[in-house]
Amino acid sequence: MTSSTTPVWFITGCSTGFGRELARAVLARGWRCVATARNKASLADLADDASDRLLTLDLDVTDAMQIGASVDAALKRFGAIDVLVNSAGYGYQTAIEEGVEAEIRAQFDVNVFGLFAMTRAVLPTMRARRKGHVLNITSLAGLAGYAGSGYYAASKHAVEGWSDSLAVEVGPLGIKVICIEPGPFRTDWAGRSLKQTPNRIADYAETAGKRMQSTAQSSGGQQGDPVRAAQAMLKITEVSDPPRNLVLGAAALNGGTERLRALLADMEKWRDVTLGADFPASGK
Repeated sequence: MTSSTTPVWFITGCSTGFGRELARAVLARGWRCVATARNKASLADLADDASDRLLTLDLDVTDAMQIGASVDAALKRFGAIDVLVNSAGYGYQTAIEEGVEAEIRAQFDVNVFGLFAMTRAVLPTMRARRKGHVLNITSLAGLAGYAGSGYYAASKHAVEGWSDSLAVEVGPLGIKVICIEPGPFRTDWAGRSLKQTPNRIADYAETAGKRMQSTAQSSGGQQGDPVRAAQAMLKITEVSDPPRNLVLGAAALNGGTERLRALLADMEKWRDVTLGADFPASGK
C-alpha cells in the first residue's frame, strides 16, 4: 500500500500509555496516524521519519469544539478515519464512601462522556463509507470491580454497556466496535494517570486503603507489555471477524474469567428464584 491508501488511525490520549505506544506502532507499520493529546508538544518525537504520515493535534475530549475541529482537521489532511481509538482517560482511586463528588464527575467527563462525544463525531464519516473500527480502551475494571476502584470501574462498566449497544447499531453498517480490556501494564498509569483520595476511615484500611497502597508500590513491575499490547490492537483491525472484547494480559484473563464464572454460578444457583419472577405459563 502507498502512503495515500494506508489506514488512518485517530488516537486520543497519546501523551503516554497505550495511546502513545499505539501511535508508534501505527507509524512503524507505515500507516497514517492522527495522534492527539491535551498538549500536542508532548508528541513531537513521534514525527521522526514519519512527518508525512502523522498529524498531531491538541485535544481535550471534554471540549466539544476541539473534538469537532480535530475530526475536521483529520479529514482535511487524510480524507478518512478508518480506526478510532478512544484511549484518553485516567484512574481515580478512593473508598466509595470517601469519594469526592468533583473528582468523580471529572473522571466521568473524560472516561465516559468525552469518549461518547468523540465517537459520535467520527461515526458519520465511517457510516458514509460503510466501514471502520472503534476501539474503546476500557480495563479489567470494566468486567470486575475491586476495592478502591469503584468509581473507575463504574466509568469503564459504562463504556462496556454503551459499546454493546453501539456494536448492534453500527454492525450492519460495516463498523466494528471492540472493547480493549487490559489488566496491569507498564504504562506508568499509577505515576501519571491516577488520582487518589487518601483513605482516612479506618474501617476501609484493609480493603480500599490497602489496595490503593499496593497500586502505587507495584508501578513499574507489571507483567503486561504495552508494546505487545499495541501489536495486538493492530492485528485485530486486519481480520474480518475481530473479537467484540479483547482481553489483554494474564491478570485480565484470570480476573475476567473468575468474575464471569462467579456470575454464571450465581445465575445457576438461583435459577428457580429467577424463573419464579415471571408470570406462570398460563399467563395468570
